[in-house]
Amino acid sequence: MHDEKFKKLYEIKNLAEGVGREDKIESQHSKGKLTARERIELLLDAGSFLELDKYVIHRNDESPETKYYGDGVITGSGTIDGRQVFVYAYDFTVLGGSLGEMTSKKVVKVMSHALKVGTPIIGIIDSGGARIQEGAQSLDGYGDIFYHNTLASGVIPQITVSVGPCAGGAVYSPAMTDFVIMVESIGQMFVTGPEVVKEVLSQEVSFEELGGAKTHASKSGVAHMIAKNEYDCMEKIKRLLSFIPHNNTEISLIESQDDDNRLDPNLIKVLPENPYHPYDIKQIILSIVDKGDFYEIHELFAPNVVVGFARMGGKTVGIVANQPQFLAGALDIDSSNKAARFIRFCDSFNIPIITIVDTPGYLPGKDQEHHGIIRHGSKLLYAYCEATVPKITCIVGKAYGGAYIAMGSKNLRSDINLAWPTAEIAVLGPEAAITIIHRKDLKNSSDAIEKKKKLAEEYRKKFANPYIAAERGIIDLVIDPMETRAVIIKSLNTLSNKRESTLKKKHGNINL
Repeated sequence: MHDEKFKKLYEIKNLAEGVGREDKIESQHSKGKLTARERIELLLDAGSFLELDKYVIHRNDESPETKYYGDGVITGSGTIDGRQVFVYAYDFTVLGGSLGEMTSKKVVKVMSHALKVGTPIIGIIDSGGARIQEGAQSLDGYGDIFYHNTLASGVIPQITVSVGPCAGGAVYSPAMTDFVIMVESIGQMFVTGPEVVKEVLSQEVSFEELGGAKTHASKSGVAHMIAKNEYDCMEKIKRLLSFIPHNNTEISLIESQDDDNRLDPNLIKVLPENPYHPYDIKQIILSIVDKGDFYEIHELFAPNVVVGFARMGGKTVGIVANQPQFLAGALDIDSSNKAARFIRFCDSFNIPIITIVDTPGYLPGKDQEHHGIIRHGSKLLYAYCEATVPKITCIVGKAYGGAYIAMGSKNLRSDINLAWPTAEIAVLGPEAAITIIHRKDLKNSSDAIEKKKKLAEEYRKKFANPYIAAERGIIDLVIDPMETRAVIIKSLNTLSNKRESTLKKKHGNINL
């Protein structure tokens, strides 16, 4: 009797782990894809996975021949580099990884566990979507998942990986998580597929063009990162987790492996002599962070603003910087959304924000105005004002008009504001200001071009230099560029015990 029970146990265990489904597993491999179990093994520390609800089956009695243990998703917990995480991975070898009532209950259970324990939750998506045979029950399942995504937001980090199809209403769960990583060629996300688009709109579009990794990483902004393959994807998750805390009550901190007082005499050479010539802001970022280690987020989307994680003095920081290589570093709709979302994540998880400024303003034009630059641009202002973590801003070049205010200005309650001697802080750029102030003189001048150049230089010296702002306390310190790293780390140490109370309210009403 004892042996019979163990025999039954191992029979069920084998079925749950895919014995008898070798053809479907082989089909998965033939598409260049790993199975759900292989993905979990690749992601987690060896031998750390504790599977939950392994023997769950669906309750649709009209389809008894399609009852498989696990019911289309593998759930449980394990460790990544010794840190606890919870994970769910849709299993495409079981009913195409479709979501039914019991599938959703499994996902919701591990999300609830992750919230109670205070650990990150990682979702691996390879699913055909809602299970048609279960009708409204499958749709209700997505609703439960969306609700728990909302509960977890700002409490524990949520990471979603797209390694297969994700269509229809299913796409909104990844969109509600903090980070989405898509794998080239196999990751796909769209509300309606190419067939429906062709039928309804008579438009021919491929799966990759409609909802592939490159599309979502560069155009829609849905994907924060692209992975070359599934192995690269799992490494990206591990590196991302190394920068962020377990939950909103913890702080990421490791021992510094770099000299806090390291100087870089070549830093000033990064800026071109002509302030209107482009340069790569990442040169400055890589120079000032620990070991030149910067993990960029949303690299391909709205590249006129750079955001990402680094360490300074061993502490994780969030970097937000204008990128003069693209649109001269001007703020537009997409970059405002990108930076605002990143700032709010950092604030949720106690990560100080370092802002590096070189921007000529908000991007002008009919297209931006008609698509809501006022509405979207205000999100960046809101995010900075709302953030209570330490905020340090360093202006290295241009800081004009509304963009100066939006990029972590003192008025938005930035704690310490620094500037290089090269900083230009003004309502307008010198050339634009002179055109308005001296319109009549320039119109009547016999040599308007030379006169405008001379007046612009006078304006730059008299109004746009950082010492004017420093005299009024808007800038706390004008620093030698080579000291940037040392001064920022000292500022972080000064603000390490910052506490800031806010007005009691249910929540604010950010202009979405």
